[in-house]
Amino acid sequence: MAGLSMSSLAISSDVVKDFICSSCEEQANADFYCKTCLKLYCGKCIQLHDKWFRKHSAYGRNDMKKWPVSKEVEEFLLKCEVHKDHKIEMLCDDHSQLCCTKCAFNNHRYF
Repeated sequence: MAGLSMSSLAISSDVVKDFICSSCEEQANADFYCKTCLKLYCGKCIQLHDKWFRKHSAYGRNDMKKWPVSKEVEEFLLKCEVHKDHKIEMLCDDHSQLCCTKCAFNNHRYF
């Protein structure tokens, strides 16, 4: 039985790629991240990278904690739970709660 790849998710007939290779023109899924270059590489491109840059450390998917956060994940984490069209921009010290400007105005203002 084939397992589900971490690099793609099938939704109907569409494929969503979480990280794309920074080098190749094929829009391939990235399987490696070079912290020195700050770039992502597919399996084919990492071989060439490793030949040119022997002292660089590339991290595979088993070390994803060392990879940067994707823009989509960053945007999701910064989105207000109540007002989906607003980003979290403030911290209410009284409530110890992150909030957007709309929440701050409606629920966290001082009188």
